Amino acid sequence: MSKPQAALSVDFEHFTHLPAYRGASGTTERPAVGLGGVTALLDALDGADAAATFFTVGELADEHPRVLQRIAAEGHEVGSHTQTHRHLSELDDDRRREELARSKERLEAVAGEPVTGFRAPSFDVGPDHFGALAATGYDYDSSVVACRSIPGWYGGEFDAERPTVASAVDPAAPDGIAEVPVSVMPRLRLPLTGTWIRFFGVSYTILGMRLLARRGIAPVLYVHPWELVDLPAVEGVPGRVYVRTGAYMRRAVRRILAEPFEFVTARTLADTVDDEPASPAGSDRS
Repeated sequence: MSKPQAALSVDFEHFTHLPAYRGASGTTERPAVGLGGVTALLDALDGADAAATFFTVGELADEHPRVLQRIAAEGHEVGSHTQTHRHLSELDDDRRREELARSKERLEAVAGEPVTGFRAPSFDVGPDHFGALAATGYDYDSSVVACRSIPGWYGGEFDAERPTVASAVDPAAPDGIAEVPVSVMPRLRLPLTGTWIRFFGVSYTILGMRLLARRGIAPVLYVHPWELVDLPAVEGVPGRVYVRTGAYMRRAVRRILAEPFEFVTARTLADTVDDEPASPAGSDRS
């Protein structure tokens, strides 16, 4: 019997890209905080014979080209996480397009492969999001989280829980763009991964993966490389950022990858999308 599919994606950014860091009163002199987490992730993926998508901040292609080339050489997908990790809703139209186009250009030049997928920082999308993606050459997005509204975070806007056409999320979206939503816990509708692995524990995430698989939904998870390293103490960065980072998250990733799933790229899931959504808004809530 074949294993159900799942995607463990990576938002490849540094600790210093976090809005929580940029808005803090203190700073760190440590360069590239989180880069070692990429090595830990690649080693874990290799040990599990798993593929992943690294949604990468474009400026890192020039800062760490060998790391990006290793990601591609080991069979993982490279996607865009904008050029500078700025929230798209805070930028004007020209700057948003520049963030999309420039990151795609630099990532492709360094990785040596097409970049067709995109994830917005903090899942914060701007006006005409899908139109901008289509205009700059992307085929799919992974910026939707069908979670309940979480004050100060995100949520409450979307219902799509499985890969679908973008027009099921936004009727104004052009044809040819797919959406690969990030997973939430069924019924509870809280995010399944990212910070929530650290808040609720990896057993919570694994339970959600199993429940989604029973519904025929491929879990789409995400982590950050900086979560897998010991972070510097910086004045003004909220304590929640530090919860269970480092060794706990390294163990958590290995536990997730040991689950009986076939771990594939987000692109693989995007390619399963038909031309028409299976149900209104791509929803599986019941």
